[in-house]
Amino acid sequence: MMNTGNIRFHELMNCSLCPRDCKVNRYSNNLGYCKSYAGFNISSICIHKGEEPVISGMDGICNVFFSSCNLQCNYCQNYQISRNKNNNEFSRKNFNLNYIITEIINCLDNGCHSVGFVSPSHNIPQMKLIIQTIRDEGYNPIFVMNTNAYDRVDTIRTLEDFIDVYLPDFKYSDNSLAKEFSDISNYKEIALDSIKEMYKLVGSNLHLNESGIATSGLIIRHLILPGNIENSINVLRLIADNFSTQVNISLMSQYSPTVNVCNIPFLNRKLSNEEYQIVLEEMERLGFENGWIQDLESSEIYIPDFNLDEPFS
Repeated sequence: MMNTGNIRFHELMNCSLCPRDCKVNRYSNNLGYCKSYAGFNISSICIHKGEEPVISGMDGICNVFFSSCNLQCNYCQNYQISRNKNNNEFSRKNFNLNYIITEIINCLDNGCHSVGFVSPSHNIPQMKLIIQTIRDEGYNPIFVMNTNAYDRVDTIRTLEDFIDVYLPDFKYSDNSLAKEFSDISNYKEIALDSIKEMYKLVGSNLHLNESGIATSGLIIRHLILPGNIENSINVLRLIADNFSTQVNISLMSQYSPTVNVCNIPFLNRKLSNEEYQIVLEEMERLGFENGWIQDLESSEIYIPDFNLDEPFS
């Protein structure tokens, strides 16, 4: 187990933090789906300049990467840290609270305005403690939750005083794809409900400071998967129907196949220009005006290596 000192998270003794609802005691060896103990389960803390411009700004965001995700997307670019295997060396880093806070403060002192938590769904109590401790140290950065949206509504509801900017993925409109690619059969309904709660908390407007950094709001991300553009078109339609075409969308073309999908049809190649243009045309037809799109060549520049101290260098 990881070292948490005298810290005790009572929610982890009967864990229902995410919709997997495993109800296991993470202080024991009887682990749930995410295979995470009661420690901080952090694999990397680093400055990342590859996020949306309003998120990273010129100086980058301090991103805190949690390990062993509560989804198991077979194409995940962060597979080194996200896979749920007990021998995952990256999830065994002995990051205690003092070390975590020191690393984050170093990033803040080096120009970062924001702290992002990547894949925190199964580590919400740990995330809250980190946020509160940073504030107790006299720092007040913008806190960003970068999530796969497989979150419980009641869990999101507890974050009103902790999270400033929500950055959820909306991966699937088709639950059969969710089951095939991410090992979950009810993703669409769960993601819709959790993003609705985020939308309720912060609305559709993205508030920026004088430096152009997002200080409050919602940005919905969607990664287009090659060979599955109908899924992307329907995700955009779901967003338009359930939220607003004024919401900020980050449409991503950065998909790059990993070694884990080399034998899976469509996923073993990059997105084609023709596929991308079809999704872009639907986005325009629906009336989305706010947000970002990527260059098709972006698949070459967002591949991390978590063996490095700076995974995105």
